[in-house]
Order: sequence, then C-alpha cells, then structure tokens
Amino acid sequence: MECISVFDMLKIGVGPSSSHTLGPWRAAERWIQELKKNHKFENVDHITIDLYGSLALTGKGHATDSAVMLGLSGADPETIPTEQIPKIISHIENTNVLQLNNERPLGFNPKTDIVFHKTFLPFHSNGLRFSAIIDGKASRATYYSIGGGFVVQEERKRAKANKAIFYRTFPYPIETGKDLLHYCSQLTKSVSEVVLENEMSIRNDVTIDFELERIWNTMLECMYNGCHTEGHLPGGLNVRRRAYDTYATLKGEFPYRSPQEWLNSIRKTEVKFRQILKWVSCFALAVNEVNASLGRVVTAPTNGSAGVIPAVLMYYLVIENHEGNFKHIKQFLLVAGEIGSIFKKGATISAAMGGCQAEIGVSSAMAAAALCELLGGTPEQVLVAAEIAMEHHLGLTCDPIGGLVQIPCIERNAMGAIKAINAAELALDTDPHNVKVPLDKVVSTMWETAKDMNTKYKETSEGGLAVGVHLTDC
Repeated sequence: MECISVFDMLKIGVGPSSSHTLGPWRAAERWIQELKKNHKFENVDHITIDLYGSLALTGKGHATDSAVMLGLSGADPETIPTEQIPKIISHIENTNVLQLNNERPLGFNPKTDIVFHKTFLPFHSNGLRFSAIIDGKASRATYYSIGGGFVVQEERKRAKANKAIFYRTFPYPIETGKDLLHYCSQLTKSVSEVVLENEMSIRNDVTIDFELERIWNTMLECMYNGCHTEGHLPGGLNVRRRAYDTYATLKGEFPYRSPQEWLNSIRKTEVKFRQILKWVSCFALAVNEVNASLGRVVTAPTNGSAGVIPAVLMYYLVIENHEGNFKHIKQFLLVAGEIGSIFKKGATISAAMGGCQAEIGVSSAMAAAALCELLGGTPEQVLVAAEIAMEHHLGLTCDPIGGLVQIPCIERNAMGAIKAINAAELALDTDPHNVKVPLDKVVSTMWETAKDMNTKYKETSEGGLAVGVHLTDC
C-alpha cells in the first residue's frame, strides 16, 4: 500500500539507470542525512560501500560506483551540471579524497572502498550497504534500490502508518485499475481529472503546473540534445549515436535557437506518412542516447525506459495536434504517472526484479494510456490501451550487453513508443465491454511472469544477448 504521486513516477535525474544510478545516488544522500540526524557526521573516519546482486553484476556499466561517490559528495542529480560529473569522479580517483557532502575531506579509495559482491541480499536484488568507522566503532546501514529511483530499507517499520497516510491523504486512493475506473464513474471525470484531484490534496495547482512544466522541459531539452549530438557513446561498445543521423534526414528548413523553437520548427515541417515512425524512433533514440551518456533525463518510470513517454508525447504534439499546449502535456503526464503507479503497486518497475517488461513494458503502457485519453478515449478505453501495450511486452528480458544501458536498451525505447501508439489506436476502436483481459489481470500476470523469470535475465548480464554477443564482436 503506497501513496504514490505522479512526481514519484516522473523524476528528473542523471542516466544511465534509475535503479543502478539514481537509486544508489539517493541512498547515499539518505545515509548522510541519517548520520547528521544522529550527530555522527562530523565523527566519520572512514567509509566503505558494498554493492550486492544486480548492482554489482552490472554496476560498472550502469555507473553505480560513480553514483555512490556523487551522492556522498553532496551533488544533486536534478541540478548538477552533467559536464562536471567526470571531473568530480576523476578528482576522487586521482587524489583518493572525497569531499563528504561537500563539507569535509575524507580519505577514500574507490578501488578498495567500493566492493562488488555477486551474492544477492534476500530482500531485493539491488542491495547496497554503507559502513563507517565512527569514533572507532563500526556503523552500517543497508538500502535497496527497487526501481525508478525509489529507495527503501528492509525494515518497513512505518508500513501501517503509511497505509493510514495513503487513505488520509488522497481523497481517491487508487491501487488498481478497477479502483481508478470506480472513481472516474462515481465523479464522472476523466482519468487525468481524478489524478489531478489526488495531486491537489498534497500540493497546490501552481506547484503542480510548475513541476509538470519542469518535467516536460527536461524531456524536451533531452530530445533536443540527443538530436544535435554526434559521435559515439561511452562505455566501450563503440555505439554510434543514431538520433543525430536520423534527425538530419528529417529536419526542415525552419530556423530555431532553443528546444521550444525546435519543437515549433518540427511542427511546421511537412511530415510524410512513411516518416512518422522515423520521427517517433528518432525522439526515443535521442533520449536514451543522452541517458547512456550520463545526461539528464526524466525517469519515466525508469531511466532505461525514459525515451518512450517523451517520444509518444512528441508524436501527439508534432503529428496529431499542432495546437497542442501545456494543458495537453499536463493531461498526458498525469495519466501516464497514474498508470505507472498501478504497475508499481501491483507488480514492479524494476528490471532487476522483473526483466525489461517491467521497464519498457510499463513505460509503453503509461504512454499508450495517456495518448488514448488525449485522442478522446474514455476511461475504460484508456485502461484498455495500457493493457494492450503491456500484454505485448510480457516476458521481455533485461540482458544488457556489457552491463551498459545501450544494446538492446536504446532501440527498445523506440519499439516501446511505436507499440504504445498502436495500442492507443486499437483501444479507441475497442468496446471495453468486449475486452477479455482487464488491466489488473495483465498487471498480476506480469508480476507472476517476473517471479518465474530466471535471474540471469534480470539485469545481471548473465544471459541473453549479454552472453550471446561478446564485446569483441562489437
């Protein structure tokens, strides 16, 4: 039972992974806060970090070690200039000194003080433990990065209190698709309107608009940067950026000087029918190439699947409705966030727990539902769209080559976006009364599939393409 806001599902952060980068980064911040709260911060003499399970197996490729160091250094993933990241990491590695919370220097050797364990902790496959020597005594805390940048500790001491907060805070508490449809029917409101009512119980409308606009602007800037950056991705696979090349074949002649002017330029450009899929793919590739380069993206619901939602939203603004404005963007993001929260509550959004069906599948379902509402779909059809999108991602494994969020991750975002658009169109032509598989059933099925899936297909790089294709082949 969780009270999950749209802003929990759509977070601004740094790539390449929400569970392996953003989560450990936030865990380091939380640990420092605990040290300060318990008046231990000033007395820390030495720190070590132990990474377990998936965080260790693909941690290097996902920059988990760098994320932990950045979190301990006091950097904020939402605001840090991303071009400073290599400088901060290089300084720590060259000097063996870490500026703890940017307040005090501490001896720290990344080669020995960050330990990668292939063993799994029992609570979750993404475990990390912070240990410190404080006044000569050992102190430690264990955290779990459970996907989408969410971080928890195993001891859920406030579980009952959180359940009470869930019902006390949101006027319309939603755990399932059935709950959502109940409130839509009872209030005669759309999905986005019900979600907005819940959001307004915890923050005012000005704040909601400001934060949603900030999220959209981050998405837009990310697509812009991806389409205008040439070269190869870091990490050793020598993957060439393709968004730049694709955009070069599609762009029109209208000038622009900013991401917003760029969007307006695209809207003026004549888009031929056969180019539509190329545009959508280009937007998705652009986001995830930025993500793979430790750029700033919006976790939607994860970093590895960050390209699907902005690509589908751009499809609406560029192809479906040239008059689309912030009202439509807001509507889209509210619906997407709610659908994502239903999957998180009923299943998982962590590839380390459920494979790529939990990332690309969920993001595709979120985007399909949101697009369906913008295209005039009823609440029932909105849930049908989400169900169709997920149904055709069931069983999708997570098998990143070299532990990097590049192959096949980047292309999967393009495929997830295309499936989302198709699912929305199918849902608009569907009578919900004739639907055989409701959204809640596909959510529970996805979770059962996740539990049945072999661990080597869950973000460990021990199966699938990760072992079928060797780095030397690339």
